[in-house]
Amino acid sequence: MITQTPPLPPVDTLLVVDVQAAFVTGDGAVPDAARLVDRTAGLIARARAAGALVVHIQNDGPPGGEDEPHTPGWELHHPVEPGPAEVVLRKPHDDGFRDTGLGDLLAGHGTRAVAVCGVMSEMCVQATARAALERGYRVVVPHDAHATQDCPAVPGVADTVPAAVVSRVAAYALGSDAEVTVPAAEVTFAPSPPAGAVRGSAA
Repeated sequence: MITQTPPLPPVDTLLVVDVQAAFVTGDGAVPDAARLVDRTAGLIARARAAGALVVHIQNDGPPGGEDEPHTPGWELHHPVEPGPAEVVLRKPHDDGFRDTGLGDLLAGHGTRAVAVCGVMSEMCVQATARAALERGYRVVVPHDAHATQDCPAVPGVADTVPAAVVSRVAAYALGSDAEVTVPAAEVTFAPSPPAGAVRGSAA
């Protein structure tokens, strides 16, 4: 008898981490950037259609960096539809919760479960997903909707580690509490209540 895997329960918030021009276009793009932006675009479209909260997290890089604020590389790749259920949040650290209003935003929307996608897998994606876990949220990190660069070789220490391996290890390092093997196509969304209409805080 064939046993079917039950469908993944929906999430009510999508965190799109650092999908900025410097990381998905041009010479600095992550490997297979076209796949990444296709998957993240699909997640955004489905989240919008369901009325889920969509948070575009935008990294403020250092002066002279490829994502220095207000430079071409800093701009978000995906168009934003501003409104009560879609916002842009700038961050100064890898962790999207640190020194930002993300925690208050999710609490105000009664968020219970988040899907996290974007770049870089082992840095901002992992840090933000881990912070969400620590706050008691259910966390889904679709395996084909986050990416990074190759880890460069260090003579006498290690060879180059391909980006796909780095991404996989980064996700698995979140532990068994995060859902990291589901593809983006299987992530579904539920409506997010209006800001201030709190359903209850995360456990």
